[in-house]
Amino acid sequence: MFRYAFAKSSPVLVAGASALGGAVGGAMYMNHHEQQSRGSSSTATATACDSSSPPKSVLDMLFDITKSVHRIESMVASSSAGGSGSKNKDDFSPSKGRKPGIDVVLGAQWGDEGKGKLVDILASQDYDVCARVAGGSNAGHTIVVDGKKYKFHLLPSGVLNPRATCIIGNGVVIHIPAFLNELDTLTQSGVDYENRVFISDRAHLVFDFHQEVDGRQEDKLGRHMLGTTKKGIGPAYSSKIQRNGLRVGDLQHWSYFERRFVDLAESHMRQYPGLKIDIKAQLEFYKSVAERVNGMTIDTIEFTNQQFAEGKKILVEGANATMLDIDFGTYPFVTSSNPSVGSVLTGLGVSPNKLRGIYGTVKAYCTRVGEGPFPTELDLEEGSPGLHFSQVGAEYGTTTGRPRRCGWLDIPQMKYSAMINGFTSINLTKIDVLTGIPQLKLAKAYKYKGEDLSSMPASLEVLSNVEVEYEDLPGWTEDISNCRTFEELPGNCQRYILRVQELLGVPIRWIGVGPNRQDVIDRGEGWDLAFAAGDV
Repeated sequence: MFRYAFAKSSPVLVAGASALGGAVGGAMYMNHHEQQSRGSSSTATATACDSSSPPKSVLDMLFDITKSVHRIESMVASSSAGGSGSKNKDDFSPSKGRKPGIDVVLGAQWGDEGKGKLVDILASQDYDVCARVAGGSNAGHTIVVDGKKYKFHLLPSGVLNPRATCIIGNGVVIHIPAFLNELDTLTQSGVDYENRVFISDRAHLVFDFHQEVDGRQEDKLGRHMLGTTKKGIGPAYSSKIQRNGLRVGDLQHWSYFERRFVDLAESHMRQYPGLKIDIKAQLEFYKSVAERVNGMTIDTIEFTNQQFAEGKKILVEGANATMLDIDFGTYPFVTSSNPSVGSVLTGLGVSPNKLRGIYGTVKAYCTRVGEGPFPTELDLEEGSPGLHFSQVGAEYGTTTGRPRRCGWLDIPQMKYSAMINGFTSINLTKIDVLTGIPQLKLAKAYKYKGEDLSSMPASLEVLSNVEVEYEDLPGWTEDISNCRTFEELPGNCQRYILRVQELLGVPIRWIGVGPNRQDVIDRGEGWDLAFAAGDV
């Protein structure tokens, strides 16, 4: 996996074990000479290589290699830049002159990982187009800019970049009242979206009665409920699959829309006794907003591919997450779409060879909203790590307000997600929330009835009863919110990050150290396999 990265970019060496053999010698050589030059002095972040401690572990060696490689790169950069070698820490822009490609930000767990923040950072710098491709208003992204909170459900977070065009692709299901309300809220916040937001004419519509049906179906399940947001997403996708749904573009042909709406509404009332739909009032509403919606409706498939052909930079903002994917997630406790990488192709209408960076967003711990198995879940008892995650991490759903279930970071689940999506780098968020916990745990492996599991089991009966094997790591107490480079992080924080990276086999590029836009460490494109492989 890393063979091209090793040849092209030294930082990625530390992400894979195959780099260890050739790199350990150099790291030990450098540290030997450092010890000679500084004598017996030590620092707060000293490692086993810096003293006469017992033999080091693989993790210690990787930690030392990272430090050594960074120093080499700094010296090279300083030399090539006439001695300055410094870079604006807030410059997250991709390099200029690169061939065009579509970059994708995806959720790698059960959602709420902080995808929107990375999209906002990336889109605010250098992307021309930002797109949503699946799901609907069941998604929720909260962005904090200059202390002000913005909450998005249908719109891409990239709308905060005044230069970006925002696309809602054909794979999204759209509740028009919620969509227009979100636009009006932007206007009230002083954000100008005019001529920058476009909807696919092929995107399907979510109607109010879809939401009512969603709630009824969930309530009928009682204690076996799925934990849906009751936003009508599942019933709208059902209408799409049953081929009696309506699409955004149908509003451009009123008589056709009117006839199809009546048929769909009457069909639902027959199917769900007691369901009442004021067809006349609904039609009046859609006729009143048709002109506004039609003004934003385009063929997004043609538009997106044309933008790509013109060399524009395109960013896709995933909704929900891989473990909620209707095919790959913990079915039936999943969403009704495919929030994994395949949805970019089917929900935007682009070919696979147009994709470039695929960024998996991962919390430094794990959360889940709603029902379903959660192997690393913790109790929310007073003084417990679970309660710490919940309170310090403010773990409440953006869309529903429901408290999120909290647990330790689950490496088997993450490996599964990385395998499906082919992540080129990881965006590790909310590492600051771990500050203050004396002893941290990583879920390293699953066992079922005494046997190791090599992947995520499809059976929920199995997943609900796995034995989780944990690895302990020391915590830290230092405030990391002002750290802007990896080297500024406390030693134990660095070790945690490197251990996650080692276990996943995917480089960690971004590290979230606080809630604001600027509270992110970007380790650079050397930590992205899409660019380390020479795709420039």
